[in-house]
Amino acid sequence: MIFSTLKEVLDRARDGKYAVGAFNINNMEIAKAIGGAAKEERSPVILATSPSAIKYAGIEYIYEIARVTAAKSGVPTVLHLDHGTTFEDCVKCIRHGWSSVMFDGSKLPLEENIRQTAEIVRIAHAAGVSVEAELGRLAGVEGHVSVAERDAIFTNPDEAKLFVERTGVDALAVAIGTSHGAYKFKGEAVLDFERLEKIERLVNIPIVLHGASGVPKDVLEKAAKYGARLPGAAGVPDEAIRKAISLGVAKINIDTDIRLAMTAAIRQVLAEHPEEFDPRKIMGPAEDAMKAVAKGKMQLFGSSGRA
Repeated sequence: MIFSTLKEVLDRARDGKYAVGAFNINNMEIAKAIGGAAKEERSPVILATSPSAIKYAGIEYIYEIARVTAAKSGVPTVLHLDHGTTFEDCVKCIRHGWSSVMFDGSKLPLEENIRQTAEIVRIAHAAGVSVEAELGRLAGVEGHVSVAERDAIFTNPDEAKLFVERTGVDALAVAIGTSHGAYKFKGEAVLDFERLEKIERLVNIPIVLHGASGVPKDVLEKAAKYGARLPGAAGVPDEAIRKAISLGVAKINIDTDIRLAMTAAIRQVLAEHPEEFDPRKIMGPAEDAMKAVAKGKMQLFGSSGRA
């Protein structure tokens, strides 16, 4: 099998005290950038595909892009469904050769989330496919939010233990204060590391952190210089990522930082060369920028040299 399973890659990461990046891919250039970074860093990598990306690219196209990327990189590569919210999302990817699926039932009542997740685990494991699931709601949280409000949206450690025992999932995405997109926090990043530590003690599987892009200042400044409007964008600091890894996080999802790097590079080319219409000369610098970001993440996560 050309793709590694999520369980294989994350079990090694958990034992080795590092994390593996899951980078969302939507087209050839993004996949080439991620695969090239993984090859140069000798890092295992997770190619994440959202249902919307699959719809945009076409499931056969995105599978082949991922297959070629894995073959050329020569490192352990997982083809992963990111945030599948339906049974059909997961089964479609299992049938088309994905080695890992995430079922996101985080908006469901606990018992229904357990029931649906357990059924997907049963089907996926029979096909040799790993399953990630999620408990809690991702949302950036400021320091003044009350304990009661945090408890209402963050992952409950005792529920996490129960969930893992009853579903048999291979990895669990938890909510400790991160969020998707470029606008994670209105003030200083506040992540609930005490909660993360409790969860890690209670579940015996790799922990996943979604919404963990750093939104680097230099990329924002470059994008803004060439016309982007991203006021108030902020991400998760590197020191917070390092601490999360030390507390058991073995998979970290990155999408926004890749998009920002691509956008900044494209804007620069079009601003400095308004006569340009060759897509190779527009997307080439974008691919290089995305690759540089991915390499930096692999170094930050400690996955470089682990393939």
